[in-house]
Amino acid sequence: MNGPEGSTRGRVAGLFTSGGGVPKRAVAGDSARVSAEGLEGDWQTDRKHHGGPDRAVCLFSKERIDALRDEGHAIEPGALGENVVIEGVDWTLMAQGATLALGDSVVIEITRDAAPCKTIAHCFADGEFKRSSEKVHPGWSRMYAKVTREGVVSVGDAVSVELAPK
Repeated sequence: MNGPEGSTRGRVAGLFTSGGGVPKRAVAGDSARVSAEGLEGDWQTDRKHHGGPDRAVCLFSKERIDALRDEGHAIEPGALGENVVIEGVDWTLMAQGATLALGDSVVIEITRDAAPCKTIAHCFADGEFKRSSEKVHPGWSRMYAKVTREGVVSVGDAVSVELAPK
């Protein structure tokens, strides 16, 4: 459950925001303006560990969410604090420096993995929130990105990934 192996094309499956904390809820109208600070209407309560220019957007894979749910975790899109859920892309290709075009205008660059914290423990069987830790389970983490081109993104928009230089 990873998206087609090696696939660098997919689509935006969901957009989520919050006034602070988790879970994030689906945006009204299925579209959001994206600036250097992230999705319009989104805020992070803990700005020391979340948000800011290099962590403006938090991404996760719909296939990873589905697989975690199949494992028995109480997870839904937005529950772990992700803003953009994508599907159809091989999540193992998400690495620092990878660039994603979201729709016709928005471009983001992966900056790092998003380390999980205890605020999302309720989403995991036995509170095992480290199930989404890159260090413990490589390829299963949410990813942070900076915005390199602002614009509007909508659910259903195409996602195109340019891999990080090696």
